[in-house]
Amino acid sequence: MYRARIFLGLCLLLLVAILAIPDPTTYSERMHFLSEHNHTRLVPLPESLDLAGESVPLTQEDAQERLSKELLTNSYWHSNTLQILKRSSRYMPELVQLLREEGIPEDFVYLAIIESGLSPVVSPAGAAGFWQLMPGTAEELGLEVNGEIDERYHLEKSTRAAAAYLRNAKERFGSWTLAAASYNMGMAGLQRQMDRQFETDYYDLLLNEETKRYVFRILALKCIMAKPRAYGFDLDPSEYDAPWNDRVVLVDSSVTNWGTWAHQYGWSYNELKRHNPWLRDAQLSNTSGKAYAISVPQNAH
Repeated sequence: MYRARIFLGLCLLLLVAILAIPDPTTYSERMHFLSEHNHTRLVPLPESLDLAGESVPLTQEDAQERLSKELLTNSYWHSNTLQILKRSSRYMPELVQLLREEGIPEDFVYLAIIESGLSPVVSPAGAAGFWQLMPGTAEELGLEVNGEIDERYHLEKSTRAAAAYLRNAKERFGSWTLAAASYNMGMAGLQRQMDRQFETDYYDLLLNEETKRYVFRILALKCIMAKPRAYGFDLDPSEYDAPWNDRVVLVDSSVTNWGTWAHQYGWSYNELKRHNPWLRDAQLSNTSGKAYAISVPQNAH
């Protein structure tokens, strides 16, 4: 009898202990589990930062808040930032080299990145290519834009055109930061606001919402892409897009069909257009006999 009572007592104590354990399916337990295994925190600001050698006033409350917003947006917009990082190995080295040749600070590669995500895209407003140039602006900068050829999609030519714009803006405003802002809202629009507000510093200007964010988006991508693992992006080197190893052939006559033309180099129409997105039609009239440099496979005959 005594042993039976001891056994029952132990069973009762065990039952009480089990009932005292919190239910892991309750809201509080699930929230505790989430906080332990899926931390979402504010992204810390860097101690110092510059754009093309021009210091960002990180002691200014407005600058802190605007930079924090863009770091949060791009750090937690995983799919977009991952795709940019993945593409970067294919396009960034050439972009940086072209900017150097044109005398433009390398930081402006991040302007191209926020404009297009390193893709030859077109906006609803009609801006196109890696640098998102409007047709009229592109033509003013010496690019060919028509139904068959659109050099806004040409990596080298569009980069040199954008560089020309940025050089002019830097000469006008005396600041690379203001040159970057003018790329978004236009030189005339920026000048009007500077005159209206009696300000000469981007960080002191009250601008439209898009231009207010613009420079800080550039700065955020600069931070993240310089140290992607520190911001939670962990790509293996093999996961980056491989650079293209193309060579060029000159075409100075008409082409009846680019698909047929591509086949002689072992490419499909699709592959030709991937490597030459500035070819906008299935044919080329070329009545003037202008020479175009077409990318083809390195090992093609």
